[in-house]
Amino acid sequence: MTGLPLKLQRLAKKSQPLDRVAIALMLVLSVLIGVVVLSGDRTTPRVREFSWANQQVGAEDRGFILTFNRPMDRESVEQNLRLDPPLPGKISWAGKRMAYTLIDPVPYGTPFSVQLQGARDKLYGENREGRLLEPFTGYFRSRDRAFAYIGVRGDEEGRLMLVNLSQDPRPVPLTPKDLVVLEFEPYPEGDRILFSAVARSDRTQGQFDPQLYATTTGINPESTADKSTSPQAPGQVETLLESESYRNLKFDLAPDGSAIVVQRVHKTNPTDAGPWILEPGRSPKPLQTEGGDFLIGPDSQSLIIAQGPDLTTILPLEPEAEVLEYLPKFGQVLGFSSDGSAAAMLKFNSDGTRSLFLVDTQGTETELYRTPEFGNILTAQFDPSGTILYTLITELVEESEEYIEQPYIVAIDLKTDDIVPLVILPNQQEINLSLSPDGLALLFDQTVTRVMEEDVENRPRTEGGDTVTTSRLWLLPLVADDVADDGTASQLKPEELPFLGFNPQWLP
Repeated sequence: MTGLPLKLQRLAKKSQPLDRVAIALMLVLSVLIGVVVLSGDRTTPRVREFSWANQQVGAEDRGFILTFNRPMDRESVEQNLRLDPPLPGKISWAGKRMAYTLIDPVPYGTPFSVQLQGARDKLYGENREGRLLEPFTGYFRSRDRAFAYIGVRGDEEGRLMLVNLSQDPRPVPLTPKDLVVLEFEPYPEGDRILFSAVARSDRTQGQFDPQLYATTTGINPESTADKSTSPQAPGQVETLLESESYRNLKFDLAPDGSAIVVQRVHKTNPTDAGPWILEPGRSPKPLQTEGGDFLIGPDSQSLIIAQGPDLTTILPLEPEAEVLEYLPKFGQVLGFSSDGSAAAMLKFNSDGTRSLFLVDTQGTETELYRTPEFGNILTAQFDPSGTILYTLITELVEESEEYIEQPYIVAIDLKTDDIVPLVILPNQQEINLSLSPDGLALLFDQTVTRVMEEDVENRPRTEGGDTVTTSRLWLLPLVADDVADDGTASQLKPEELPFLGFNPQWLP
């Protein structure tokens, strides 16, 4: 006991056997703590959490997070991180967390792996090399590449059909045979589709009483923002809004799926007309405003209504709410960028031309394109990056004795204002265009219609009321696979799909 401090020697002489054991343990623990402090933490560095592990991500999921159990040598992590297939992105750090933000959305229908090996943890002091990270591999996949359309032939006629190009590409009916679908819009998760339809028997008798429904697609998005349960079987239809007193016409679904705005007209009092709001768990309510074409804003809380050729109004999605803003120059909103920072607006000019404007949140207005006299601008859709505007325009064919409009699909580069024609379409009055959520492909239809006074054949009709006799679907890839000897990409060519239908729309 001569090696112990004097106070501990005196305490040991007076203590009981149990006290001696406790003192001995304290000494042993003190020695062990000292060894640990001198030698440092020897825990093996590893990835503790991967936010996209075994998840299915969509265009709205723009980045993942790797969380480590120890502070890492950031340069070694960034140099050794691998994504297969590659996904360009930017890296940022916050302590032990590394965020990888994608520059572009993930291509749909693709499995991915994230690999990290050879990275080291961070040790403080000169000439000290950190320990190697435990090799890590994580997996995720993007959502299925799928779209829906309205069939025109056989058992598909008038029914909503789903094609999943990532699974079984055969069309799957989502609505029953006794309903004729008029228009539809997918919910943001892609697991359901909102649509309006009339009973086939009523259509035959000349009645027109559309009702609103929702149907399941059978696709489970498994979004990282909301881990969903197992998907429902496709084609489970739910009635959302009936048509007892009011006729339901145009509708729009909020980008976040929280509300539906429907244009309604009273069956016996045509002056009682206007947009109504329909929210889950609530009765539909009129918005107490008048107007024509409308669109729910990207914030899902405002409504943009065209109230004349030179006036667009923005108001909250609340009954009897005051107007937020007037846009006195423009007659229609064609679309918004994904982040809501810009809108494509249509202006009707007094000389018979029409202008496409880009308007940002700062109020800056830029004219992108002006049609020739009697030309038209039908649709405009932003790519996911907000730098390209895919636009459907028409020009009057001057050589023809009849009034014929020649439609084009063009890409407008919003950085340079360059306009690049993509496809010259055959003469047709109505064309439906849909850009894939990953920005890699366009869908469009080629319909053959005829004007009929009575819908004897009970066939589907376009938005303009013409009967669709047949319609082909086309896919236009927006990335060229072939490269010429001089290094230039080959011209983009549309591919005809083996389905007959119209109004194709990609699922989000």
